[in-house]
Amino acid sequence: MTGWSASDIPDQSGRIAVVTGANSGLGHATARELARHGARVVLACRSEARGRGALEQIAAEVPGARVELRRLDLGDLDSVREFAATFPYERVDLLVNNAGVMALPYGTTADGFETQFGVNHLGHFALTGLLLPALLATPGARVVTVASMLHRLADIDIDDLNSGRRYRRWVAYGRSKTANLLFTHELARRLAATGSDVVAAAAHPGYAATNLATRGPQAEGRRIAERIAAAGNRLLAQSARAGALPVLYAATAPDARPDSFTGPSFAGWRGSPAPSRRASWTLNDAAGQRLWAASERLTGVTYDALKA
Repeated sequence: MTGWSASDIPDQSGRIAVVTGANSGLGHATARELARHGARVVLACRSEARGRGALEQIAAEVPGARVELRRLDLGDLDSVREFAATFPYERVDLLVNNAGVMALPYGTTADGFETQFGVNHLGHFALTGLLLPALLATPGARVVTVASMLHRLADIDIDDLNSGRRYRRWVAYGRSKTANLLFTHELARRLAATGSDVVAAAAHPGYAATNLATRGPQAEGRRIAERIAAAGNRLLAQSARAGALPVLYAATAPDARPDSFTGPSFAGWRGSPAPSRRASWTLNDAAGQRLWAASERLTGVTYDALKA
């Protein structure tokens, strides 16, 4: 893994990849490199206009790139179901659950879930479950979920998943990222129990310069906080391209393992991909099973092929 870079990505010809939030930041960088190495990449984006711009940019940077745009709003389960129902391929080699929101003011999704939990976890839980038949039908398929080193801010509260008792934006974000890791842990366990060779893994970008950090302050008109976040992106963060490397490693490296958590090598902050530290609560089997049951109940999406 030492010194691993985008040039080490194996040939992806013949593979079909779905990348959520591919219109900007990590998702865009991930989609571009997968296309550069031969994959057919589906850009799953909430905004069709921004998604179209991303598609045109990738097509301009990668001659011959096979990319297509499909609308997906992870904050609306009807949109998730429509995306899966109209998905034109019978196989999925790679699903990158990348899209997310961070430290937003309190709000709810179209289905009434707290926005960060609803988008970051429940939307991806539903999408993965609905695409599961195509994943299971594809030898060597992978599901890579993008978490964060900030998952260590908070464990989930199984009795208050939607932060209804008290909402604190950063705690809610940490809980949503813990949910990403618990989902990966339980998905990997269930896949192994059924003898499937699908790999479920997680990754994080460290501190990468994307617009994720500025969206929350923008939404509330907190100009000073927005300027501080923008300055951090300029002065401290690594590029989105560098931040995408752990995701690309988990998605393509032959030795990526189920339930692994890959991040930047230097203190989890920046650098080439390396195994990343994770909070012990993200490896708790009982917590993973409780979150799974709650997620099936809340979304109405059941993983019938992976019953515990």
